[in-house]
Amino acid sequence: QVQLVESGGGLVQAGGSLRLSCATSGRTFSSYAMTWFRQVPGKEREFVATISWNGGATYYADSVKGRFTISRDSAKTTVYLQMNSLKPEDTAVYYCNLRDLANGMAYWGKGTLVTVSA
Repeated sequence: QVQLVESGGGLVQAGGSLRLSCATSGRTFSSYAMTWFRQVPGKEREFVATISWNGGATYYADSVKGRFTISRDSAKTTVYLQMNSLKPEDTAVYYCNLRDLANGMAYWGKGTLVTVSA
């Protein structure tokens, strides 16, 4: 069974930094994408950043471009989201998503809360 576990959330002042981690386990995939989403209560979940299975391609939401960096470890089991210059509007629950590109199946973590104070 595939498991995704996020960590690294917390409370930080505006302008500060956090690094989120998403550890995956359960099986290996031949090709997949790892994506961070975030959600504020009462609003739809929104795309933040994604990285391809080989780490060769990354894409970011305009709202985080230049401030956030998505990366992965060499073992391809953990994906990171380095968040710098945080703003109060970055406050949300951040979710990790793995999409198996072979069949479209998607897996989600339970999320980690990031709170940015003004």
